[in-house]
Amino acid sequence: MAQWNPPQRERLRFQIRLTISALAVLCGFGALLARFVYLQVVQHEYYMTRAEDNRIALVPVAPARGLILDRNGVVLARNYSAYTLEINSKKTTDIEDTITRLAKVVRVDSRDRRQFKRLMDETRGAGSVPIRTRLSDEEMARFAANRYQFPGVEIRARLFREYPLQTLASHAIGYIGRISGRDIKHLEESDQLESYRGTDYIGKTGLEASYEHELHGTTGSAQVEIDANGRSIRTLSSTPPVPGSNIELSLDTRLQAVAERAFGNYRGALVAIEPSTGGVLAFVSHPGFDPNLFVEGIDPQHWDALNNSPDRPLTNRALAGTYPPGSTVKPFMALVALQTGKRTPEYAIDDPGYFTLPGVTHRWRDWKVGGHGRVDLQRSIVQSCDTYYYGVGNDVGIDAIHGLLSQFGFGAKTGIDLEGERVGVLPSQNWKREHLHQKWFSGDTISVAIGQGYFTATPIQLALAVATLANNGVMFQPHLARFIQDPRTGERHAVASDPLRSISLDQRWMDLVKQAMVDVMRPGGTAAAAGLNSAYSFAGKTGTAQVIAIKQNERYDAQRINERYRDHALFVAFAPAENPRIALGMLVENGGSGSGTAAPIARIVLDSYLLGKIPESMPELQPTEGVE
Repeated sequence: MAQWNPPQRERLRFQIRLTISALAVLCGFGALLARFVYLQVVQHEYYMTRAEDNRIALVPVAPARGLILDRNGVVLARNYSAYTLEINSKKTTDIEDTITRLAKVVRVDSRDRRQFKRLMDETRGAGSVPIRTRLSDEEMARFAANRYQFPGVEIRARLFREYPLQTLASHAIGYIGRISGRDIKHLEESDQLESYRGTDYIGKTGLEASYEHELHGTTGSAQVEIDANGRSIRTLSSTPPVPGSNIELSLDTRLQAVAERAFGNYRGALVAIEPSTGGVLAFVSHPGFDPNLFVEGIDPQHWDALNNSPDRPLTNRALAGTYPPGSTVKPFMALVALQTGKRTPEYAIDDPGYFTLPGVTHRWRDWKVGGHGRVDLQRSIVQSCDTYYYGVGNDVGIDAIHGLLSQFGFGAKTGIDLEGERVGVLPSQNWKREHLHQKWFSGDTISVAIGQGYFTATPIQLALAVATLANNGVMFQPHLARFIQDPRTGERHAVASDPLRSISLDQRWMDLVKQAMVDVMRPGGTAAAAGLNSAYSFAGKTGTAQVIAIKQNERYDAQRINERYRDHALFVAFAPAENPRIALGMLVENGGSGSGTAAPIARIVLDSYLLGKIPESMPELQPTEGVE
């Protein structure tokens, strides 16, 4: 019997293990080879595309925003190029540490840090956010030398918006600001978000907002080769952006400047319109603000100063300020009386200085103590007799008043090409029933007849109404934009419209009322001082609107009342009377009387537009107590 040889057994085991190991190695190499073949041959195109995608980035290129110019080519909003230092939060691990180290290379103050944090919150950390704007050449050189220390930080050339005339026409021009989360949501809902790739700014207020679509342009794109750190090396190809259209306005900058200056320290609003087209020549809300403060995000100090100012410079008084129109509605009330046949030109009353209703002890007082004596329709406008219109209102009724005044634009938006317009209140029986759940009384009508009570209007409504009267009842929608210009071809498209409507009124009555408004500016009229020595025919109507009620047996004394509670001063006008080229409606908050404060401002504006006069100094405005 043969003996088992242990060495032979060990050798056999070793050979088996060696064979198994060799097979495992061969299988492993086979698997690797198969994987290499799969990746390099089968998946070659896929991974080649991925590699190209990592090497090449498709970068959106923001278009240049269109310019805003006045009717004479004066630039009101423009762009300029500057360099910004931006941090991409997705490529930066520790933002606070990065900012701290950056501050040793370029100036980064506490305001820059606060603004950066706010922008990060608004954009939710998406994309690059500037930590510094408008870098100097020296700062750019210092950062370039230390750039390797700051992954995710880049210098970029950006276009910035600038408003070279600062506060001038600020409420009309508006401003742009960084796109916020709310803006992104709105762009998504309107399916416009793709058009804003690479764009950081959007119109927020004024014309910048209402003509955003035209001003923005079309975003372009560029194929850019990038390195491992995500920095661009070179541009491979590009589709240029299409710049935004330029907007040319009907606004006259010189007239605007004169009008704003004429208000002095008073608060108020003025809108001047070309009656034959609806083009807005001046759009004043005083005081204004500097829109440049908002472009990069306003700092807390300036925001608090503007937002908490008792003068409310951020309020667009011309568009959203609602005030009792006062006696400026009397020419329109005269048309109601004539058109309804409730009054004739010859009809006259003896004014004792007050009006009463049968069986009612309350007296509605005239502004002139003791009354105006014998008053016909022409003199009721020239002397602004309240008592005459108390009677008119009582006789024609609120429905007739509402019917005609609504045709002149009261109680409705004018449709001007600005957002945020308010409608005011043109009351009626239905209005009071729906809004106050109360019955309409005769006393309500009497107050409305002199532009008081529930009746409120905006300065732009006053301007549109008097422009329509000046244009013999033909109404054009007011607009600021005059032409939209393609910056590539220079081709201009007019922003014009047909008349909104033509009010059906007897021409005799319109001529009579307009002539009475001319007489307002002559000796014996309430605005005779403002019309003195005028080189052109001038039609106007003064108005005064109460801010606080005065008890029946008390006399209004402006000197004893806080300035903020004094009467508002109003004025409407057009000139030249025989062929009107300009019509305006205006209000001076707490100005006292239309004849003392509002009418002199209007005279300065009309002289500037019609005669080219620019006064070296503005006259001291003196409210005249006890005068309309």
